[in-house]
Amino acid sequence: MKSDHSSRGRRGGPTPARFEHEAAFYAEPEDHLRMCLAFVEEGLDRGEPVLVALVPERSEALRTALGAAAVAIQFVDMTELGRNPARIIPQWQQFLTDRGGSGPVRGIGEPAWPGRTFVEYAEAALHEGLLNLAFDNSQPWRLMCPYDLTGLPPEVLDEARRTHPVVHNEPDGSEPYGGYEHTVRAFSTLLPVPAHGQRVDFDRDELPLIRRLAVRIAQASGLSPAATENLALAVHELATNSVLHGSGPAALWYWEEPDAVVVEVHDAGFIGDPLVGRRVPDPMQEDGRGVWMANQLCDLVQIRSSEAGTQVRVRMWTNSRPGQSVASLMTGRA
Repeated sequence: MKSDHSSRGRRGGPTPARFEHEAAFYAEPEDHLRMCLAFVEEGLDRGEPVLVALVPERSEALRTALGAAAVAIQFVDMTELGRNPARIIPQWQQFLTDRGGSGPVRGIGEPAWPGRTFVEYAEAALHEGLLNLAFDNSQPWRLMCPYDLTGLPPEVLDEARRTHPVVHNEPDGSEPYGGYEHTVRAFSTLLPVPAHGQRVDFDRDELPLIRRLAVRIAQASGLSPAATENLALAVHELATNSVLHGSGPAALWYWEEPDAVVVEVHDAGFIGDPLVGRRVPDPMQEDGRGVWMANQLCDLVQIRSSEAGTQVRVRMWTNSRPGQSVASLMTGRA
């Protein structure tokens, strides 16, 4: 890895010589619009392609302020793109490939918007740290990430400071940029399994049973037929990866939360690449596609790996409809 860049206050100036990842704090919607408008207009003045990934109401305000110039901007709905933050890096990579070529581009991305759940904020923070790894050797470009000082929990704001080498509009009490080490440490810290989680050990011969169990879990949680199929396919791919490429025994855990059904595949293997599942697979690639597929199929995916083992935890959001408890599926899982 290259050494971290740790400037804390660049604004405008010469074209960057490398990827510049910036957090910009704001307190009011007017502040958000003002800084985004200035950032976009500067890019347009320089002839740089610009992609904006914000929640719809923020994008609409920016479109209105830009007027006719908005046709030159690529807008993406962050509530769709960032529903699972692991999908965001491929979008930025595609943007650089399609629009950037060898010249500079710029973007605005707000993956940690107010109202998300704690687990979504955790994955948004990991995503922000992984951006620094993903684009360390890329063409020069700038990415500004707005953070709401009044609408986000203090822990989320602290993580923004730790995952962005450049910070704007910073109030007193800044946390230091954590560098690559902070992100790698987050990726390697295994997630606790709740006490009410149900465990099923499996091997290669039991993969068909695991897929059927995933279907039953999804149906018991009231997921739609499409979501049920997505969860079953994702779990089957992850379980297959685990028995083919993991080390030692594999286990599946599952449980319910108030707004989600959660399934985790856990084995004793180690993943050394924190960006696993965040790069578009080669079409000719036969192995290693399971995590990528899970990221595309599930509402939220968490991956953690260390010498103690590897977890891939997937969530599908539910409507909290009453149904058979997934805990009851421990009997008759076939």
